[in-house]
Amino acid sequence: MNKTFLLALSLLLSITTLASAQKFGFCNSALLMTQLPEVKAADSDLQAFQTQLTKVGQQRVKNLQDKAAELKSKQDRGAISRVDGETQTALLQAEQESIADYEQEVYSKLAQKRQELYKPIFDKVNEAMKVVAAENGFQFVFDSSTQVVLYGHESLDVTSLLKVKLGLN
Repeated sequence: MNKTFLLALSLLLSITTLASAQKFGFCNSALLMTQLPEVKAADSDLQAFQTQLTKVGQQRVKNLQDKAAELKSKQDRGAISRVDGETQTALLQAEQESIADYEQEVYSKLAQKRQELYKPIFDKVNEAMKVVAAENGFQFVFDSSTQVVLYGHESLDVTSLLKVKLGLN
């Protein structure tokens, strides 16, 4: 019984010593990103790009509304035949669908532009994180604003062990 207790205590002390040898850090990336001048410039560029795309979309909607109002006016006055009215209504519906497609295209273009603008910034921050972690002996660095691991030392990667255990190698 005494040997079991000593063995358990020894194991507990070994685990505690090993765990305390690990060095962890954290970073508030949300705060950090608000202070980078590159982020402010990227935000400004993205906003300008969005404004440009939005103006085009708004103009298309205004043109569609004007055409619809003109068609309704002609129909109310009886200045257009039923067949011509139906044809023009179909054209307006096609234009409305085109505007909806444009809206989706805008979201896609904005996402692409965001990626283009922010990727170099994220790469710069990630590289700085690796250097800081290495210089200070951190095994892990967590993001306090998102509870995500920002950096983990390669020696702690267990992917290959999991692949072996799952028979994937």
